[in-house]
This record gives sequence, C-alpha cells and structure tokens, in this order.
Amino acid sequence: MRLVLFQRDDCHLCDLALDVLAQARVPDFSSVFIDHDNTLEAFYGERVPVLRDDDRRRELDWPFDAQRVIAWLASG
Repeated sequence: MRLVLFQRDDCHLCDLALDVLAQARVPDFSSVFIDHDNTLEAFYGERVPVLRDDDRRRELDWPFDAQRVIAWLASG
C-alpha cells in the first residue's frame, strides 16, 4: 500500500491529520506539500489534508479520526 498525505506548509489541520495518522498507526506514508505546485493546488486546494492510497486509487478527505482511518485502510 502506497499512501500519500497531501498537505500545506503551516497548516493546523495538516498537523492534526499527522497526529491522527500516528494514533491510527498508519504504515509509512509520503508527504506531498501542494503549496508551490499549481496542478496540485488546483486539484486539492481547500481539501487538504487528503490521504491518498495510490495502489487502490482512492482518497480520504479531512476531517477524519483514527477510527475512520483504520476502517478506510481495512476496506478496499
């Protein structure tokens, strides 16, 4: 499973999402900052933080908690 967290610099919600992922004991994931990428900015804009599963081609938009992340990872 290849997970990516799309986020912004200095983003309070993104910091909360990182805490939730730690609580959920999410396996390794990559962080992608959208701030200086026009394409990602246009696509994700106000949606960040967004957790994407590249292998299953699906996304989990904020808000999410540890239980929701665990259930999302298990489904699929």
